[in-house]
Amino acid sequence: MIRGFIFDYGGTLDTGGQHWGKVIWHAYEHLQVPVSETDFRDAYVHAERTLGKNPIIQPDFTFYKTLETKIRLQLEYLQASYITPLTSYILPLTSHLYEATVAETSKSREVLLSLKKQYPMVLVSNFYGNIATVLKEFKLDGIFDTIIESAVVGVRKPDPQIFTLGVEALGMQPDEVVVVGDSMDKDIIPASKAGCHTVWFKGEGWTNDPVDETNAERVITALKQLIVNE
Repeated sequence: MIRGFIFDYGGTLDTGGQHWGKVIWHAYEHLQVPVSETDFRDAYVHAERTLGKNPIIQPDFTFYKTLETKIRLQLEYLQASYITPLTSYILPLTSHLYEATVAETSKSREVLLSLKKQYPMVLVSNFYGNIATVLKEFKLDGIFDTIIESAVVGVRKPDPQIFTLGVEALGMQPDEVVVVGDSMDKDIIPASKAGCHTVWFKGEGWTNDPVDETNAERVITALKQLIVNE
């Protein structure tokens, strides 16, 4: 019997199941930023590693400021290989991506509020220490009973222990909890190892490599499928 939910944040509640790297690359394409996808992918990884190793993102950073920081790091990295000035794209890219994120989190909020009527919920996320600020920014604060954030608890996905912390926060047994996430490797497989039920939010991944969907107990392509059969 399912008694509670654990949700991932990035890629699950803010992009409709798409990997953030792909979301940003599509924005580059839309705004015709003159860089190759191969170079962009290198820049994306560089920015993520930089933010992971250095306390650049502060607890009071909004998602807009976080996104702007990511884009700036990417474009400054890319600029070394391109003659065309690229930093002029920071604001257009940030604004375009932010508008899409506002729309997506609004849809997610409706689903979460519907589920909250019946189930307690916990958020488990690899984030930078500012997830509380971001949730408030998108009116998602107050929905989750507890937030388990990697930068705060010192455990990161794909370590199954971070999901065990979520189960403990719910005060339940693992087989009473469903974990919903967009990453097979970081969400579904470790959540299964922690003994939880799993729902994979299938979207566009970082690579085109085939994914073994049988690792998930259920596959959805829209978050609203958690509450209605679409």
